[in-house]
Amino acid sequence: MTKLYYKAPTDKQFKELKKESIKIWNTYSDEYGYASGKVARIKEITNVSDNFMYIVAMFDGDNQTKLAQNLSKETREAVRVRLIDGGTSSFLSVF
Repeated sequence: MTKLYYKAPTDKQFKELKKESIKIWNTYSDEYGYASGKVARIKEITNVSDNFMYIVAMFDGDNQTKLAQNLSKETREAVRVRLIDGGTSSFLSVF
């Protein structure tokens, strides 16, 4: 591991990931405040260290696939290389 996982991406990539993540959480029922809690957490997060990957980790595999499909090629690649650096097999990455 080269610690890329812990390196912040560009502000443009970070903002895109936040925006698309919030869109996904807003599609879920908020009966118990779970989705709104996730959205509130994402909104307050800043682009430092591994916060980019923290947002990705909030999602299960199905939602990571949805997220990947909604991201630009550049932002998907920024996630993919960080996942691989963190130990995820490139074969298993949906990004």
